[in-house]
Amino acid sequence: MFINFFYLLKSYGVPVSITEWMTLMEALSRGMAFSSLYSFYCLARAILVKSETHYDRYDQAFHHCFKGIEATDELVERALEWVENALPPLIISPEERKQFQEWDLDELRRQLEERLKEQKGEHHGGGKWIGTGGTSPFGHSGYHPAGVRLGGSSVNKSAVKVAAQRNFRGFRADETIGVRQFEVALRKLRQLSSKVEGPKDELDIEETIQSTADKGGMLELVWSRGRKNTVKVALLMDSGGSMDAHMSICSQLFSAVNRATHFKDLKFFYFHNCIYEHLFLDPTCNPYHSIKTEDFLKNLGQDYKIIIVGDASMAPSELIMVGGAIDWSITNNEPGILWLQRIASNFEHIVWLNPIPAEYWRWTHGAYTIALIKDIIPMFELTLEGIDNAIKKLKVKK
Repeated sequence: MFINFFYLLKSYGVPVSITEWMTLMEALSRGMAFSSLYSFYCLARAILVKSETHYDRYDQAFHHCFKGIEATDELVERALEWVENALPPLIISPEERKQFQEWDLDELRRQLEERLKEQKGEHHGGGKWIGTGGTSPFGHSGYHPAGVRLGGSSVNKSAVKVAAQRNFRGFRADETIGVRQFEVALRKLRQLSSKVEGPKDELDIEETIQSTADKGGMLELVWSRGRKNTVKVALLMDSGGSMDAHMSICSQLFSAVNRATHFKDLKFFYFHNCIYEHLFLDPTCNPYHSIKTEDFLKNLGQDYKIIIVGDASMAPSELIMVGGAIDWSITNNEPGILWLQRIASNFEHIVWLNPIPAEYWRWTHGAYTIALIKDIIPMFELTLEGIDNAIKKLKVKK
């Protein structure tokens, strides 16, 4: 039942497991959706969606699957005049509710279209025609376990319309983000700081809760050492060319990193398309303001976390050929891919953030070079979710 909905959720990126799906089937078998599409919408979301960051994807999948249920605006306009003069809301006993016939979505829509063709005027208190206060599935202020509300105030709501509103778009973690969100995401780098030195003078909330629970509710305070600020970060940013299209988001990232106060050391470097013999000290990639990449490798210790930001999109020659650099002010006596391999092998913690959505990496312009670079350096999207995954990667050695 609803198996297409399961596969739609998977295709929209909602990580639904078979166990969760079987739990939903059990809940439906026990009548927990109450024969209401809106109740089903809420029930399925509560069981299947593990994070609010997936709510918007869930809404899109739900709307895709069930959008055919709603009456069109044209149909509604023809029927609204019949339900202007409403009877008081109808009260139905639990015993009476069990007597109603339930229709599937296609049948419900077909029956509504038939009523619109046959009905000549308003009707109230009945069980068939479009009206109010009765037991018809069409109208308002009455009762039917699987009806379409026309006019009146929303009680059960239309689940499809709720889903179509995409109220949770702002909760997505796979969208590009702004300065404030970057700052919040980058704070997670503090997790990389050391907690092995100094006195235990900070209350560990999680361990206190766990220890108190283990002791049957008797309070036991657990203290831990504060994090020592040991995080060293080097940010290498692609500048110019195809990155101009991503200038805004990269500027926001730069601002957020520059305003961060939880790094022991923070260094910025720039390159154009690919890294060669030199790294630049400003985004204009001026050769007179640069350092040798060889010196970069020698002077920065292996404890630095290397974050490279770029779309990795370039002509194959720029990556794999001697003299492939397209900027006349840049020379490369060795292929760029060789320098990337050296950087990747020199540092134990390194990631690449790509502003191009991952779904396009296989066919966008530069797909060939993206694939080559991704095999050398772990690559993630420049999104909240991508930064989260990148930080998890930075926490472990290669």
